[in-house]
Amino acid sequence: MKLISWNVNGLRACITKGFNDFFKDVDADIFCIQETKMQEDQATEIQYEGYNRYMNSAVKKGYSGTMVFAKEKPLSVTYGLGIEEHDQEGRIITLEYPDFYFICCYTPNSKRELERLEYRMIWEDEIRKYMKKLEEKKPVVYCGDLNVAHEEIDIKNPKTNHRSAGFTDEERNKFTQLLNAGFIDTYRYLNPQKVEYSWWSYMRQAREKNIGWRIDYFVTSKCLANNIKDAKIHTQILGSDHCPIELDIEF
Repeated sequence: MKLISWNVNGLRACITKGFNDFFKDVDADIFCIQETKMQEDQATEIQYEGYNRYMNSAVKKGYSGTMVFAKEKPLSVTYGLGIEEHDQEGRIITLEYPDFYFICCYTPNSKRELERLEYRMIWEDEIRKYMKKLEEKKPVVYCGDLNVAHEEIDIKNPKTNHRSAGFTDEERNKFTQLLNAGFIDTYRYLNPQKVEYSWWSYMRQAREKNIGWRIDYFVTSKCLANNIKDAKIHTQILGSDHCPIELDIEF
């Protein structure tokens, strides 16, 4: 299966910047999107032949939101974590298939001055518990903009960003806890020393200078390690401040 994840930073804007061409060319089995910034009534015409569409919007208009396009119809679809506090921003869609669960996630940003870091810590614990609960039944594939650069290799300037949102010790430790709970960062698993990024600031020509962060991930249950065939970052694809990432996996 070919799986794609992309934070599009506003789907309507991304569509005007080549989204449809990439969607068609990559021909993914599952294509998931974060930060759609859309409500259901704004997305009625965004359909692609051969795909089932699932959408989770934030209560707040023009904010957050996730969407998944899947060729194969899932056994079930769940929106959110089932916890009201965490289900107001359209951040989670879970598809159940015969051999695995697939989770599309847009992790909350801790924001400037780390004003949302405390909430972020609670979120991380809840999503890890959610994943472990699903894993009791079948393996999990978890992906999206997880808003953390895990190791120094995952960020261009680790020293100057030490207390920046997405590279705090607290956030990085939560990702380590997730991996220690029995999950794999698939890109790093296949590419232990490779330096590539998936997000660049719009400021100071960061993308042209490749001053980036790797904050988009495919994470799988450890039992799927031998199923992983390839993990890619499509750094050449424009249209957002993030680029798409890919996981090729067999079931």
